[in-house]
Amino acid sequence: MNTPPEAMRVALALAAAGVPALPLLRGKLPLGNCRSCKDGACGGRPNMKTAGPCGCPAPCHAWAAATTDPNVLTSPVWAPAWREAVAVAYHPGGAGLTVVDLDNAAAIAWAQATLPATRVVATTRGEHWLYRGAMPSRNAVRPGVDVKSRMQYARWLGPGSGRMVALPAAVRALVVKEDTNPTPGGLVSSIPERATWDRPVVTGCRHNERYVLTGLERGLALVRARTESGAGSQAFGVARFLAAQHTGCLGPCGLANLGERIVATAVSVGVPEPYARRAVANGLEAAVERTA
Repeated sequence: MNTPPEAMRVALALAAAGVPALPLLRGKLPLGNCRSCKDGACGGRPNMKTAGPCGCPAPCHAWAAATTDPNVLTSPVWAPAWREAVAVAYHPGGAGLTVVDLDNAAAIAWAQATLPATRVVATTRGEHWLYRGAMPSRNAVRPGVDVKSRMQYARWLGPGSGRMVALPAAVRALVVKEDTNPTPGGLVSSIPERATWDRPVVTGCRHNERYVLTGLERGLALVRARTESGAGSQAFGVARFLAAQHTGCLGPCGLANLGERIVATAVSVGVPEPYARRAVANGLEAAVERTA
C-alpha cells in the first residue's frame, strides 16, 4: 500500500485502546459514500440516526464507519481512503466519551468559568474538553461551542493533558432541545402558583431571607426576559448560581422551594414543564459538582 504510514498507525493505536477510528481527507471530511451507499440507497448502517441493513465493508457513512477492528482498518477496501487521508478521526460516543469543542477564546473562557476541569486537547483555533460518558451530540449549543459524542466524529489531535472526569450535568443540559414558544390554548402545569422559602425551616442556611429572595427575584427576572428563546437555559444558569451560594451552608437551605419558583417562571414563558424541571435539577446538581 503506497500510503503515509502515520495515519494508519495512529488509527491502529486508537483501535487497540478501544477508540473507534476512521480516516479523514482534506478539509476534515470523511470519505464519501460508495456508489452502493450513495443517497442512502443501501438503507443506512446500523446505529445511525436511521438504522438500516448496510453491510458495506468500505468506510462509508462517516462516523458510523469508525471501527476498532484492525482487520477492517488494514483491509484492501480501506486502502484508497488511507492513501488520501491527511488526518484521523474517532467516534467519541463509541469510546464512551463526550467532546466539548470550544472554537475560540471566548468559548474557552466560558468553559473555564462554567464546566468542571477535565482533560484538554489543543486544536487549531481552540480546545477540545474530554469527559467520560456518552450523550447525544449537538452543534452550536452556544456561540463557538459544539458537543460531539454519539453520531459525530472528532479529529484526533493527541491525548491531551489533565485528568479526565465524568460527564457533568452542565454539559448534558446544553443539548436538551428547548421549545420556548407559548403553548397554544394556555400552559398546563402541575406547579403551585407560589412555592415559598420558609425561614423557620431552613435552619442550616447561613443567609438571611432578604439576601436569598433578592437573589431569587433577580434570577427570575432573567428567565422572564427570555420570552422568545433561551428561557430553559437561563433557568439552568439561575438554579446553578443560586445553589452555588449555599455550598458553604450546613443545610437544609430550601433549595427545592427555590427550584420550584424557577421552574414555575420558566413554564410561564413557554418552557415545557418536563424540560424546565430537568434544567433546574441539572443546575442545582452542577453547582454541587463545581465545588466537589
